[in-house]
Amino acid sequence: MKKLLLVSLLCISYTLQSQINCSKYYPFEEGTSFQYSMFDKKGKPDGTSDYKVTSVINSGGETKAAMDIVLHDKKGKEIVQSNYNIICTGTGVKIDFQSLMPSQMLEQYKEMDVQVDLSGTDIELPNDLTVGQELQEANVTMNVKMAGMNMKTIVNMMNRKVEKKETITTPAGSFECFVIYSENESQIMGMKKTFPSRLWLSEGVGMVKQESYQKDGDLMSTMELTKFNK
Repeated sequence: MKKLLLVSLLCISYTLQSQINCSKYYPFEEGTSFQYSMFDKKGKPDGTSDYKVTSVINSGGETKAAMDIVLHDKKGKEIVQSNYNIICTGTGVKIDFQSLMPSQMLEQYKEMDVQVDLSGTDIELPNDLTVGQELQEANVTMNVKMAGMNMKTIVNMMNRKVEKKETITTPAGSFECFVIYSENESQIMGMKKTFPSRLWLSEGVGMVKQESYQKDGDLMSTMELTKFNK
């Protein structure tokens, strides 16, 4: 569950956007909220994730937006709450991986006297996208130390590339999107798995849809935008 949440956050992190020409693809406006519905490989509902921009601060030539997230399972039960920051530099956005660890999980670890270290490289998305463009890779490493044991989880986002441009429709509306392909490689306790994914990104909205696949290309899960309010 923790690994899936971490990978999910890496993918969902694409979903924030511009305040007055700061970012072309993400709305950096306080109060903006949006919801994604998740589906399993058979297309059956598998939960929702709700996002809200809680604050926007301009400082030192950068704009920082704070994002709250609440995940619910398919029965509507809250699974976890989290928050993280997205920074707009004027040429694009970047996500600080240090802030991607769910705060609720950190509190649980703290109560259990568990040490958690998170490190990585920021994931970046430029304002100017073109078909065929290759994007910078990113990674995050989580070390959990407890009772003399050290458990390491590594997630690498590799081979990021803008594949094409197309229009798709979700319950939130129709959107013209760039389709971005990437491979998310996870390493847990020495075991390595790779999950390819595709992300549909729309100007002024952010992530509209995301599909994750098994290594052989079979669909594993889908996430799509169902609500968007500015």
